[in-house]
Amino acid sequence: MSAAEVISLGCRLNIAESERIRSLVAGENVVVVNSCAVTSEAVRQTRQAIRKARKARPDARLLVTGCAADIEREQLAAMPEVDGLIANETKLDARAWNVPEPEAAVPTKHTRAFIAVQNGCDHSCTFCVIPQGRGRSRSLTISQVLKEIERHLALNAPEVVLTGVDVTSWGHDLPDKPPLGSLVRAILETFPELQRLRMSSLDGIEIDEELFELFAGEQRLMPHLHLSLQHGHDLILKRMKRRHLRADAVDIVQRLKARRPELAVGADLIAGFPTECEEHHAANRSIIAELGVVHGHIFPYSPRPGTPAARMPQLDRAVIKARAAELRKAVAIERGKWLQSLVGTPLSVLTETDGTGYSPNFARVAVPQGTPEGSIVTITPRRLEEGLLK
Repeated sequence: MSAAEVISLGCRLNIAESERIRSLVAGENVVVVNSCAVTSEAVRQTRQAIRKARKARPDARLLVTGCAADIEREQLAAMPEVDGLIANETKLDARAWNVPEPEAAVPTKHTRAFIAVQNGCDHSCTFCVIPQGRGRSRSLTISQVLKEIERHLALNAPEVVLTGVDVTSWGHDLPDKPPLGSLVRAILETFPELQRLRMSSLDGIEIDEELFELFAGEQRLMPHLHLSLQHGHDLILKRMKRRHLRADAVDIVQRLKARRPELAVGADLIAGFPTECEEHHAANRSIIAELGVVHGHIFPYSPRPGTPAARMPQLDRAVIKARAAELRKAVAIERGKWLQSLVGTPLSVLTETDGTGYSPNFARVAVPQGTPEGSIVTITPRRLEEGLLK
């Protein structure tokens, strides 16, 4: 019987959930597509992955779960390649797959262990359909998170990444509403053997004081802050129904970099949001240099049915595409300067499976041939070549 395969699309939360799904369906002749629906392009890629998987595994059952399986349910169910859909809400439940609960964890396929500490979202950003696919925000308790991390450390995971749909809302639904910083501190204090703890995308306006202090001074918390920024102009942020302004993002980055200069900044940015004029776009472009964004996720805006932004005046697709290209170019300039500044600097690198690895601030570095994957080695890069430190 062919091995089970899980194809993960989209966010780091999906990666974390795919590991759990893989443990549930291990031994089954099944292909699972864990889908994404954050943009129209993500849905297109989901359909493409389904067709490709069916062609590669014609005898396997092909099941689809994830956000697109809920938001685009009828369309995906109608695809002849699809044998069934698993609701996003139940995809981590063994009963949904008609399999017994696994007795032991299946080793991760990644050198980093992705832990989903939170799911769902209580906000209503005007461009976003994710709450339709993920539901209300709900958090794992501290004890549940510690148990999950303990499981991964038993499998020798050198780095843990905390993920979620809206990670900084962790704890809002728990008794006493603990801040995210209390969870991070509990992890670091409980597991002194944990070498690296990394945060996924955060809302800067909701970074609590304890988390700020950990980012500023705790060496095991990686100096890599990825902001769910979305735009650099206040009017567009208000029309997106975001909870922060441009100045809030500038403030959190400046204060953290003053305490920890090696901090690398990432950001999600949307190009061509409805009503965006040239002045708005210029502000979106300029915030990249102001924050020093070196890890940029640029999304050309695409209307999602049922969202308020889809009813706003839309921009021409060619304009959106051109503005997205300008944002990517601005990020590439910042990233090039940053990577060049790391040449000659000793870096602690966690090795991956492809002959490269990542430093604490997530710079990609070539590693010597034969270096075991999942090991942490010190490398002093001598040059920058096509975006890779060597």
